Amino acid sequence: MHAIDSLPERKQSLWLDNIPRSLLEQGQLSVCTKDQTITGLSSNPTVFEHSIRQTSLYDEDIFAHSMAGLDSEAIFFALAQKDVCAAADLFLPVFDNTNGHDGWVSLDVSPLIANLSQATLREARRLHQSVCRTNLLVKIPGTPSGLIAVRDAIFEAIPVNITMLFSTEQYLAAASAYMSGIEARLERGFHPVVHSVASISVSSWDVAVRDHVPAALHNQLGLAMAHHIYIAYRAMLVSPRWKKLESAGAVHQRLLWASISTTDPLAPDTVYLDALAASDTIMLTGEMMLQAFIDHGRLIDTMPADSAEADQIITQFVARGFNLRSLAIQLQHESSRTFTSSWYALMMVISRKIIQLPYAASIER
Repeated sequence: MHAIDSLPERKQSLWLDNIPRSLLEQGQLSVCTKDQTITGLSSNPTVFEHSIRQTSLYDEDIFAHSMAGLDSEAIFFALAQKDVCAAADLFLPVFDNTNGHDGWVSLDVSPLIANLSQATLREARRLHQSVCRTNLLVKIPGTPSGLIAVRDAIFEAIPVNITMLFSTEQYLAAASAYMSGIEARLERGFHPVVHSVASISVSSWDVAVRDHVPAALHNQLGLAMAHHIYIAYRAMLVSPRWKKLESAGAVHQRLLWASISTTDPLAPDTVYLDALAASDTIMLTGEMMLQAFIDHGRLIDTMPADSAEADQIITQFVARGFNLRSLAIQLQHESSRTFTSSWYALMMVISRKIIQLPYAASIER
């Protein structure tokens, strides 16, 4: 049995970190949904940028939108909306068959408003309304400002994918924001079923410390932190606060393992996927990593219920002078800056296309 075939029995989902127009148009994603290999998708500005820059798949739409007077950001959201709607329709049977457990497609708010909670909420509201699909998750960063927007978006029944979470403290803050939104809905007499996932970045920890620790500790910290977060997740699901919401009919927020591509050339390319077997979680993977996992992935035993092994690893890093709480904040700030840089690169590529396409059309004539 391939590792990927054992995921369902472990109650673990596999989502793709890309909404590739090429796969949508060629029908390959349809095959993945039918055999339940992939049960969800998440858009990614970096992948969009590469696809727009390196292919002509989006040229016709960019030309048409630019002639209609749209700017680069408006054009991107129009392009993304087209792909997201097609993907959401493709995954709707999965969504319906699992009662919303799977079958989701995610789309980011602009990172340029990440520190403005009300602007983020307005953007989440706009995306939710314009895409108009029941299986859309709006991606909102789990920064302090972002979590205010998360709480309010959940109150407005907007499903949310909370991103840029690194530590147990950040995860618990995201879970609390989600529960606060559900509690506010119940206080107003609204139904409590609003879905959410909390996306945990794993490999970023190991990238941050790799040059400062011996090889024996490489690729250890991210998994140890993920293990701690998973234990906090399971504890939250039996907490009195959550049990009260569950008894009222609420559905729990799921954990999603993000940033699990291997960045260490000396490590197995599936090192994170192999080790993140955890009940009722989601693994988010790129296309190349997915193929590697299908080919030679090897799932390690399901995460243990206690943190003894993770504690030992974390203790070694603390003994070497790492302040993990401060590092988590730093990683969140760096992730936000990287996202913003990717966004600017995406806008620049679209701007260049706006200029180049009319010129190319005139040459052809």
